[in-house]
Amino acid sequence: MTMRKGMLALLLALVALPASAEMKIAVVDLRQAVFSSNAATEFTELLQGQMQSEETRVRSAQEEARKLQQRLEQDGAMMNDSERQRLTSQYEQKVQEFQQLRGQFDQVVNQRQQQFLQQARPLVDAAMEAILEEYQLDLILPAEAVVYVTPDRDLTDELRRRLNQEVE
Repeated sequence: MTMRKGMLALLLALVALPASAEMKIAVVDLRQAVFSSNAATEFTELLQGQMQSEETRVRSAQEEARKLQQRLEQDGAMMNDSERQRLTSQYEQKVQEFQQLRGQFDQVVNQRQQQFLQQARPLVDAAMEAILEEYQLDLILPAEAVVYVTPDRDLTDELRRRLNQEVE
């Protein structure tokens, strides 16, 4: 079942409920709450420190490619064919190197973020259960599945606050 069909089914189910059986629903932007928590800030700082040399390599390759491109644009018309082809080849190789380094860098960062999310999952689950109980909610929806929510029904900040308490 696609997400649209699932949301449509949920909305139809909510509409079909009798007026007397009012459901208490809230919304949480899980990703925002988790990645703006204190633990995520520490994780990001640690990751940036660990990945600094790789990021420097990516930026260096990008800068070298940019310089080669700039040289081609400025001096290409005055170069003979063999010089222009050599410089074009260098530029293409540098762009390919940059793209490869950038892809590897992004993959490592994404893997580490996924690991962080998996480690945070038990804390998130416990905090969500506590919110569900405290606010006597029937349902918590992910923010990305909701078009509009009143500010009092968005409990993202509450989740972040609870995650920060768990770490202290």
